[in-house]
Amino acid sequence: MISGAHVILYTTDAEADRAFLKDVLGFGHVDAGRGWLIFTLPPAELAVHPTSGEPRHELYLMCDDIAAMLRKLEARGAEISRSVTDQGWGLLSGVRLPSGAELPLYEPRHPTAHDNSP
Repeated sequence: MISGAHVILYTTDAEADRAFLKDVLGFGHVDAGRGWLIFTLPPAELAVHPTSGEPRHELYLMCDDIAAMLRKLEARGAEISRSVTDQGWGLLSGVRLPSGAELPLYEPRHPTAHDNSP
């Protein structure tokens, strides 16, 4: 039985990005040893999309109110990496990690897997 999923972000500044996830996003965590933090994520869902290019994986964080979340993150020092756009399936934005990578954030406008959870 599968008991969970483990997501890995490869980054050029792991220490700074870990601090961002802990201090700015407020993710709970455990120290797996020597400061190697493993973060608790909110409930997750998995989608499979077709592509004509190379297969790849993406990570998006979801929220209920993107405007409020962006204000909260900005107040905590996060850099908003792109303005909110309506993609049809949701309102999309993103925040910049200290390493320079973007972490997309969206407010879904589609049914989510958790809408029908037991």
